[in-house]
Amino acid sequence: MNLYLRYFDRETLVYSPDEAIEFLATIPEIELNPNLEADIREYAASDVLYPKRYKVRPRVYFIVIKTEAATMLDFKQKKALRNNGGETKKEAAPVITKLKAEKPGWYEGEIDFKRVVFVPATGKHEYRDTHYVARCKAFSGQDCYNRIIDYLQTRVDNRSQFPSAKGKNFKFRYLGLWK
Repeated sequence: MNLYLRYFDRETLVYSPDEAIEFLATIPEIELNPNLEADIREYAASDVLYPKRYKVRPRVYFIVIKTEAATMLDFKQKKALRNNGGETKKEAAPVITKLKAEKPGWYEGEIDFKRVVFVPATGKHEYRDTHYVARCKAFSGQDCYNRIIDYLQTRVDNRSQFPSAKGKNFKFRYLGLWK
């Protein structure tokens, strides 16, 4: 596992904790001490995959990121991304590709949105989290989303807030071809 380090516009990709410490020693603002060196070595040896940041002074940090990228170019182009299983991804399939894939048939769409409702006790309106599930005929996931939003906009207060189709608050699944 390699390490990517960055402090403002200074950055490097190193292949060992010792090289990382050598890089940090070239930056005068960063005070290296035995605790910091030990922590960097421990981070590099651990199974922890999230980035780590170290405080230099108030609101100023340098970051260390573990990566499987062999070169800086690979790291910048995100060719060594990791999925939850720990395996390297060849290429990430964007959500938009799944949404736009045309497959006519029945879809079930689930959407979580902020609905504006009137509260009689206070005489005011408030936002309420609302979960809505619908089955509809559509040509793609995006078409399913559009049909659900069109339907809801005619039946709820126009101040209600709907999420993006690409976000985590909209899910859909293909149920089968229509007859």
